[in-house]
Parts: sequence; structure tokens; C-alpha cells
Amino acid sequence: MHVAIAILTILASLKWGNWKNWSEYHASMFFIATCGLLYEYIVKDYTLWKFHADLLYGLEMTVIVYALITMPVSIFLFLSHFPKKWFNRLFYILLWSGIYIAVEWILYVFGRISFQHGWEIWYSFLFDIVMFSVIALHQYYPFRAYILSVFIIIFLILYFNVPFKFAK
Repeated sequence: MHVAIAILTILASLKWGNWKNWSEYHASMFFIATCGLLYEYIVKDYTLWKFHADLLYGLEMTVIVYALITMPVSIFLFLSHFPKKWFNRLFYILLWSGIYIAVEWILYVFGRISFQHGWEIWYSFLFDIVMFSVIALHQYYPFRAYILSVFIIIFLILYFNVPFKFAK
């Protein structure tokens, strides 16, 4: 199922992505990949949500595919059509959050993702709204997005009691 999502995301980007100007979105694509890998590192032993591997590859490869392919390509597609007007932006972010939560729900129903340590699917919807908002902010004001992301990470670590280990 994870492979199918990656392939469908790539195909959607080939059909609807703004490949002519892909480099305009490159930094935000890298940002989301970095955030995805950072999540995996921080919560390595205390995941809030966890993918379950498909037949074609294991958990580590699933995480890498999402972090380096599926997420950046979907963010490229998201930014390819990002509206100019504020009201339209809010609707667009809600639309993309709805798409993400629908895919996550399908993964949940088929046992390809689970939630631990107090995380629930409705948290994912809120997280998606915040994530797409921060990505949009990053596209125009990267430094502000970095600062905001630090506060979001700290909040999530504290709220979900994620044991954060410093170097020994």
C-alpha cells in the first residue's frame, strides 16, 4: 500500500505539478524531508504514529520512501497550485489536510499505520493543517517557518511526553 501511495503521488505530480518551476519549491521539499527524518530520529523509541511495512520492503525503507519521495513530491504538488488570495489559501490548506487524513485513514483501516502514546487520528488532521500552513510559510518566509517549527516540536515533545535524550 505504501508503494502504491508513492507511485500515485509521483504520477499526480507528473500530471499536475509545475515542473517548469520545480526549483522554486525545492527548499520547501527539502524542508519537509528533513522534518520527516527529524521526527523519526527524535521519536525513534517512542513513536506517536508508526508505519507498518508492506510486503515489498521493511519499516526503515517505508520511512525513507515517505521522507524522501512521497512527502517532498506531494509538497511540490501542493505548492504548484498554491493560491494567491488568503481565503483561498485557507480553503486549500484544509483541502490538502483532508486529502492527507483520508489517505491516513485508509492506511489505518488496512493496518499500515498505527497510533501510540496518546496520538489519535484527529490529531493527525490538526497536525496536517499546521504542517501545510508551515510549509506555505516556509515557501515565502523560510526563517519564520524554522523558528515556528522549533516551537511546534517543543510543544509536541512536551504535550506527548516524548522522552528526549541528550548526548551521553
